[in-house]
Amino acid sequence: MPLNLPIILTWLRVALIPIIVGIFYLPESILPLHLQNLLGAVVFALAAVTDWFDGFLARRWNQTSSFGAFLDPVADKLMVAAALILLVELARAPSWLAVIIIGREITISALREWMAQIGKSKSVAVATIGKFKTTAQMIAILLLLWWDPIIPGIKTSIIGLVALYIAGVLTIVSMFYYLRVAAEQFRENR
Repeated sequence: MPLNLPIILTWLRVALIPIIVGIFYLPESILPLHLQNLLGAVVFALAAVTDWFDGFLARRWNQTSSFGAFLDPVADKLMVAAALILLVELARAPSWLAVIIIGREITISALREWMAQIGKSKSVAVATIGKFKTTAQMIAILLLLWWDPIIPGIKTSIIGLVALYIAGVLTIVSMFYYLRVAAEQFRENR
């Protein structure tokens, strides 16, 4: 396993997952809810920044590796799944929408693994629609963790929920995009 700064940042993202979740399980006598929201959102934002930064550095410094290519999406999916489950537990996100988003992540991960086995992994590389989906997800989760108004009268809870529904729609659209690409490859290989 190569150990460089991009991989360390990816491992940091994995390590931040239990911290994000744990913040919301602290008793309010230790950490009041509004500080749980703030701290949880800040730690999630830090994790989300490492998601962008590790890939940027790996490409910039030519430190890409097959292990990093494996670990990065696993860390992303763990972070999103944990945050969505937490938001459902906190009654800030609908469970059915979390199931759709997490289910898509599992489906596309399995699809990518299968495509790699038949030598067609490049055909299901991350597409622009997937990047939009990820951006909407990260914004939604961040705002739903924050929960408290940023500016009086502007409810992050409403904006976050709208962003989560947008992420849900993009989740479904991107899943069908990847499945269609895979189906074309499957037909060519038959």
